[in-house]
Amino acid sequence: MKKLLTVLYIHFDHFIYRYIPLLFLFTVACNKSLIENPKSVAVETFYNTAAELEAAVNSVYSPLRDGNTNGMGVYIAVLEGHSDYGIGRGSYSVLNDFAGLNSVIITRVSGVWEAFYLSIRNANLVIKNAPHANAANAEQISRTIAEAKFLRAFDYFHLVRNWSGVPIRTEDNMEEPDVKRATPDEVYALITEDLLEAENNLPDIAAVPGKPTKWSAKTLLADVYLERKLYTQSRDKANEVIQSGKYALIPVSSSDDFQKIFGPDVITSSEEVFYLKFSHLTGQGNLWPELTNHPGTKLLGSGGVYGLHSDALNPVISNWDNNDLRKGIWYNWNIGLGATSLLSKKFIDPNSIAFGGAANDLPWYRYADVLLIYAEAATRAANEPTTEAVEALNQVHRRAYGYAPATPSPADFVITDYNADSFVDLVIKERGYEFQFEGKRWHELKRTGKAAATILAVKNKVIADKHYLWPLPVSEISFNNAIDPVADQNPGY
Repeated sequence: MKKLLTVLYIHFDHFIYRYIPLLFLFTVACNKSLIENPKSVAVETFYNTAAELEAAVNSVYSPLRDGNTNGMGVYIAVLEGHSDYGIGRGSYSVLNDFAGLNSVIITRVSGVWEAFYLSIRNANLVIKNAPHANAANAEQISRTIAEAKFLRAFDYFHLVRNWSGVPIRTEDNMEEPDVKRATPDEVYALITEDLLEAENNLPDIAAVPGKPTKWSAKTLLADVYLERKLYTQSRDKANEVIQSGKYALIPVSSSDDFQKIFGPDVITSSEEVFYLKFSHLTGQGNLWPELTNHPGTKLLGSGGVYGLHSDALNPVISNWDNNDLRKGIWYNWNIGLGATSLLSKKFIDPNSIAFGGAANDLPWYRYADVLLIYAEAATRAANEPTTEAVEALNQVHRRAYGYAPATPSPADFVITDYNADSFVDLVIKERGYEFQFEGKRWHELKRTGKAAATILAVKNKVIADKHYLWPLPVSEISFNNAIDPVADQNPGY
């Protein structure tokens, strides 16, 4: 059973958001039917009870779950078009050139920017107002603030990796329209501060699937530390999650079994660390499957626009071991570009109700992330592969070949075959297989400094310098007088 609590906000001006909260309680049974009981409340009296705090913090998710052009579906599509295996079609085909973004894609990523900042704004409202709740206890208040700070850190982590330094808007300056562009170090300092508080005050177990726990915060913090090349800290945070014993990889015996992880009927699983949740309710669906499916396959009830695909001749695919069950998630389908075109059935939903109406959740962090973050960080920290690092990688690799993840298998890598560099390369290769179409590959290629060589080798493209970052939106520049439209814009735009 899912319980979704959503707060909708009305947006009156551009960067100084004025809100009238509208509380909608969505009770979702196992058949995902909806009972809707809306009521309107005033800002001044809203943040008082535990239920009101819960509704308020759920508003932080709403922009991220937007099933239209400003949500995570479009965001992932642009990221995957940057990857070595992903190929953009139609309006996404410009991504294949690696020469920067055109006006269509700039408009789309500008919408993503606004979604992240709207989510941040809603988090700031919670962080500012929750301490004054007069009908909630101290634990409820601290947990609510911790959840809002986790989500704010999540938002800023995506912003800083795609745009570099960005304006920092917190509960202290959220009414100020003019906020200068911070440095990446300043953004990361806020992210780290928020996550350290979140891990101390989030619950051990999520009351509702989709809510972050202290383990979600530790995982995101491990990823942030890995991004910042703080390998010892990254290793230790990931290891805390591993040693908790709260997570396990889901065994599979066929490519279709991956639907136990990504399928639309999955409520939660032993692999879920932090997911964005979706359902078959109007306005509660996931857009991303629209961009990876074709109407002719009938694998998506609403059809699909097949904006992202791959090709059997792509070296990532052609050099991939056919015995790896993850490769079987790809299948041949001629989309008008030749018989070697491939589509992915990782995110499929034959019962999706409408465009953007799929019920597949978005797995931002699952246990495979934790294991592979640990494998890389532990190796880099020790400057050699460790027994524990190899075991972490092997768990993911065994599952991919249909073996029990926690039991030694013929698919195992052997520690003596690798040094630090070659083992890290192996981990990066494994992540390239494991997280396809999950929006992670481009960030990883940039983080590890392998983007230029990989894209040249696989796609025979030279990445233009401007392609590494996205342009600050015109909307931000126009309404924020602390941003110089020339000096503060990312190079090349």
